[in-house]
Order: sequence, then C-alpha cells, then structure tokens
Amino acid sequence: MFKKITALLLILIVTYWSFHVLLPSSISNIDTPNENFSTERALIPLKEISKVPHYLGNNEHTSVRNYIIEQLQKLGLETEIQEGYSMSKWGNLSKPKNILARIKGNDSEKALLLLTHYDSNPHSSLGASDAGSGVVTILEGLRAFLYTNKTPKNDIIILISDGEELGLNGADIFVNQHPWANDVGLVLNFEARGSGGPSYMLIETNQGNANLMKHFVEANPEYPVANSLAYSIYKMLPNDTDLTRFREDADIDGFNFAFIDDHFDYHTALDTYSRLDRNTLEHQGSYLMPLLTYFADANLNNIKSKEDYIYFNVPLFKTVIYPFSWILPMLLLALILFIYLIFYGFKKGSLSSGHVVKSFVAFFTTLIFSAIIGFGLWKLLCVIYPQYNEMLHGFTYNGHTYIAAFTCMTLSICFFVYHKAYNTKNTASLLVAPLTIWLLICGLIAFKLKGASFFIIPLYFGLIGLWIIIRQERPNTILLAFLTFPVLVIMAPLVKMFPVGLGLKILFVSCIFVVLIFGLLLQVFGFFKHKNRLSILFLFLTGWFLISAHNKSSFSKETPKPNSLLYVLDADKNTALWATYDKVLDDWTKTYLTEHPEPASELQKNTIGSKYQTGFSFTKAAPIKPIPLPKIEITHDSIIDGYRQIAVCFASNRNAERIEVFADSTSIFKKAMINGVSAKEIDATKTVFNNRFNNRLFSYYVTDNEPLDMVFTLPKNQTTHLQFYEATYDLIENELLDVSKRNENMIPKPFVLNDAIVVKTVLTIK
Repeated sequence: MFKKITALLLILIVTYWSFHVLLPSSISNIDTPNENFSTERALIPLKEISKVPHYLGNNEHTSVRNYIIEQLQKLGLETEIQEGYSMSKWGNLSKPKNILARIKGNDSEKALLLLTHYDSNPHSSLGASDAGSGVVTILEGLRAFLYTNKTPKNDIIILISDGEELGLNGADIFVNQHPWANDVGLVLNFEARGSGGPSYMLIETNQGNANLMKHFVEANPEYPVANSLAYSIYKMLPNDTDLTRFREDADIDGFNFAFIDDHFDYHTALDTYSRLDRNTLEHQGSYLMPLLTYFADANLNNIKSKEDYIYFNVPLFKTVIYPFSWILPMLLLALILFIYLIFYGFKKGSLSSGHVVKSFVAFFTTLIFSAIIGFGLWKLLCVIYPQYNEMLHGFTYNGHTYIAAFTCMTLSICFFVYHKAYNTKNTASLLVAPLTIWLLICGLIAFKLKGASFFIIPLYFGLIGLWIIIRQERPNTILLAFLTFPVLVIMAPLVKMFPVGLGLKILFVSCIFVVLIFGLLLQVFGFFKHKNRLSILFLFLTGWFLISAHNKSSFSKETPKPNSLLYVLDADKNTALWATYDKVLDDWTKTYLTEHPEPASELQKNTIGSKYQTGFSFTKAAPIKPIPLPKIEITHDSIIDGYRQIAVCFASNRNAERIEVFADSTSIFKKAMINGVSAKEIDATKTVFNNRFNNRLFSYYVTDNEPLDMVFTLPKNQTTHLQFYEATYDLIENELLDVSKRNENMIPKPFVLNDAIVVKTVLTIK
C-alpha cells in the first residue's frame, strides 16, 4: 500500500511540475544588474504605452509612436519612420508608419531583426499584451545589451511595425519596400494572443528547421516551451503574424514567441497593464536575452536547411531535438519491441487472450465515451449558458475551470471502467490496448503529422513498463511511476494548451488526451484494486468544478460581457437603424433595440470585415440624425480596349476612421488600384475581388483623414453598384445620438466594427 500511495503522489507531483516549470516563478526587480533584463524596468514604459487604445489613425497612436521613438533615442539609437500604403491578403488597406532603428555590427553580412508591433486592435483594446509586451521586451532587452558596450558581429535591426492588427500592413511595406529587408538573415518576433501563460516558440520557415533548432538549443534559453506539433497545427490555422510576411514574401526565417493564455483578454478593453501576467513578461525576456546575445555574433548565412527536426521541451533537458529521418526507424523499433513483448508475455503467461480482449473493450469504451460526453457536454453548456456565444474567441472567463472539470470527468470515467476490468494478475494485459493505440497513432503521425512524432517517446517508456510487468510478478510501482514521467511532462500540458489556444469547443480533444495519458499510467493504476474510490473522487471534483464554473458564468465588473451597438444611416433611402452582432441582448442594447428587435436580414447581405466573419444579428429602426455625408465623385471615366476605366474619389466630411466598400458578387472587376496599391489577381480568371465574402471588396483604415482614391477597370457595359460604409468610433461620445455609456459589467465586443456611427452611400456606375 505504501508503494502505491507513493507512486500516486509521484504522479500528482510530476503532473503539477510539468505545468510549473513552463514559466519563471519570479520576476526580475528594479535592482537587477543593468546588464540583465528586468521585468520591473520593462513595466515602466508599458504603463505609458497602454494607457488608452492606440489603433492606427487615432491621435493616441501618434503619441505612442513618439514615446517609443523617444525611448529608442535615449538608448543612443537613430530612428526613422517608414510609411506607405499596403493592402493585405484579407483586403485591408492602410497606411502604416513603422519605427526603425539599427545597431551596426563589425563584420556583418546578414542582420538580426527584432520585431514586434505597436498598434492596438481597433477600437477599444489597450494593447498592453498585444503587443505592448513585445515593445517593452525589446526596449528593455536592447537597454541591457547596449549597457555591456559590446559591438556585435552582426547588424541588429529594430522594427516596431504598424498596422499588424489590420493585416500585417507594416511588415508588408518593410519586407517589400525597405532596402534593409535585403540584409535580414533572421527575425525574432514577440507577440501575444492573451494576457498570460507561457510563451510558445514557433518557427516560421519555408524549408527545413534543422539549423534553426540547432541554433536555438545552443542559445540555451532558460524556459523553452516549444514543440513541433504546435507549429504543425499553427500552420493549418488562419493565424498570421508580422513574421509571416518575412517568410512568404522574402523567404526569411524567424522565431515567433507568443503567449496565448487568458485568451478572453485578447483584443479587448481588458488587455491592460494590470492584467498582463508579470511572469509571462519575464518569460519573454528570458527568450530575448540569450537569443539576442547568441545571434548577434552567430553566422546568419547558415540558417537555411532542407532537413526538418522534431523538437519538444521537457524539464531539466530543456529542448530535445532529433531529425525527421529518425521517425520511421524509431517507429519500426517500437513495433518490433511491441511484437516481441506480446509473444514474450504470452509465453511467460503474463498475458492471456481473454484479458487482452477485455483490455481493448475497456480502452475503447473509455475513449469513445469520454470523447462523446466531452463533445456533447460542451454543446449542452452552450445551450444552458447562451452568453458564452458572445465571446467570439471561444474561451470564456471560467474556461480554465471547465478544462479542470472535463479532465476530472474523463479521469472518473477511466477509473470507473478499469475498476470493472480489475484482476490481480491482468495489468500486463490491460496495457496491450493503450500501447496498441499509441503505436497506431505514432504510425499515422509518421506519415500525416510528422511534427507530433515525439509522441513515440512516452510509448517507449510504456513498452519498458510492460516488459517489467511481464518479467516480475509483483513489480515495484514506484519504479513504474518513474516510467510515467515522460508521458506526464510531455503530454499533460497539451490537455490545457489545446482548448486555451483553439477554444473550448475542442474540450473533447483534451478528453482524448487524458484517456491516452491514462492508458500509459495503467502500468501503475492497473495494480490499484479500489479504482472505484478514485472514480468517485474525480466525479466529485467534476461536480465541484462545474458548480464553480456555474458560479462564475455570469458577467461582472471583473468578467464583463462583450456587447455591440452601431448606428447605421442609409443616406440613399433616408432611413436609420440600430444594429448589433449580439445573440443575447442585455439591458444596454435593449435600450435601443428594444425587447423585440428585428432580424438583420438586410444588413447581413454585406458582412463587414472581421476576424471571424461575424455578421449582424438584430436591428431596430432609429431616428434619422443630421450626420455629415461623404463627398463621392467620379474624377475620370474612359473606355480602353473594351474595358471601362473609372476613377472614384471618396472623401469623408467627418474624419472617418474606417471605410468598407462592397459590390454585388456578380460584378466583375478586371483591375483595381486603391490609393496607389494594386489589388491582387487571385485566380486564373485574371480578375480581382473575385473570391469576396458577402460582397466585400476591401476595408480602408484611414490615417490623417486621407481620401480614398480608387481606379477600377470594369466591363464597359456592366452596371456596378459600389456601396460605401463610412464609420467613426464615436457612437457613445456623439451628442446627436445621446447613447449612454456601458455598465461596468460590459465591454465593447472585439473582432467586429463596434461603437460606430456608420453612413451607407451607394454610387451607381452605368
């Protein structure tokens, strides 16, 4: 009994340890030696940067830019501003203003580039984490580096870009227009998709990552959190950072460092100085300093490689790497060992066909029930708590509690099923099914998702455990507990990482991971007679966490409800509407939309650009107010080679901050030039805007009230209706509308055009 209790305690301790070691446990204070990174020193400029929203185009944005320039100049660096129009692949046009500086090296062929962005997301985010944290990480890292007075071998370029939130526009004009881009050999990019948790290292490369990973290991950051599975998944998702422009447009490699926890703060008014996790900022500094020191003197000409490496982090060993060429040999070796152990087990009498069949029944029962219940329970919770659907990023304020609840629920199922399968001598047989499934998964991974091939490491230790159990009638459970450490330290963090990174809708994936981990823990738990007691304990904990989540399901001052409201004036029809994206109205929105709003059928025809392509849900008739209308004029009209070329100028009379342009999906655009930027041909038809979503052509984020100049090439006989939605973010401040401020338990909904006065106008070209 003592050994079993000790083994259980070891498993619990190592599980906790696997999470604890991902982050520094303390932060560097203000008295840290000047040659070292200090989180408390970095917090000083962060407080200044994140006082108010500072999105591209507003006055605060200029103030933040000037402040950053001042900080760089205090470090003795000469700065410059690069500006120019850019249109992203998502159709977002803006005129970013990048901040640039350069430290000269003494023998440079290629330069190291430090990258982050300083714009916050329009219109309410304060941008403390995204990406004020990146700005101050670089500022403090540069201060510490320059304090040593050491001249680097390589030039060090600092790019604090603009317009990242709109479509990587600042990175676009640097990579494609600035001469320094030709000098860059490697990029270190600092980002955020939340306000806390460990910072994950992700590689951006068009080729193999072998040399990048070798350099990363040699640089030896103290708290590496990285695995090749995360990047394999990252490449499948529609998420990009500034570093993507370097990889796609100039074939320049780099490292991304981004933290993703507390995802509910992402792009919201909660992305504040006070909510940024200090240990997370320390973690960013722990990456920058060793990598800056190392790559400042490294040969950046040998970054490229055609070979790929598997990589993953484990405590003590930090980052483990090995080549893709090992995948199949390691898989073959595991298969041979597994087959040998099966024959050996039957020969010794440790395995029996009846118990092996029971093993597969138990494991598949556990796996299938856990996945189905995990999937169905979250669907049910979204029905019970419809307010969860208002959080567009898919991670609720009580999301961590739900992760704990679903984990405990799965463990309760596991212990219950395997209690029914218990026999004093069948532990070896019970291991056969999970080892078989792990082997099959590793086989699929080897051909379909090679980045996850480090899954075979826990499998090897599971095979060793099976070998010990076959050889010894009463093996030492403490020794077997040590053999479970690899699966715990490698796999347990994934249980949390997936729903944090991808949303609670995939909690069922966490359930599957828990079952897979439990399968390898059977080498210990298989010897526990009273697993039903542990099942009851985890069932109780499941209920506890679900009750806790329920108690935290309501919105409050600390966990405010995201909501939305717009005033939309149709200048041509002389009508006005209140509009919202919300599915569940609250007291504030009901003031304008009433208890009986109407479906937003008309407005849904045109979906204004947003991260999740979110359309309007409800509208209600609103009073018509004398909102200044824009000036739209045709400045040129001619027929060339059977096509009509027409120039249109759209000028706002109320300092518009965003202009959305739509045209019916049947309209053909041969070419388009927007503020000097050519729209890209996107398919074999040699036309532009041919693959638009819900009629949207592009969005223009206005700087300095500059007009929108458009030149379209159209079929000469085509009638084209250009629809313009001109927006300002002054809904609450505008005295004409008298909209009240939100309650303290509400915030503007992110990812959509919000708190806006929108004027719709139509230009018909016949």
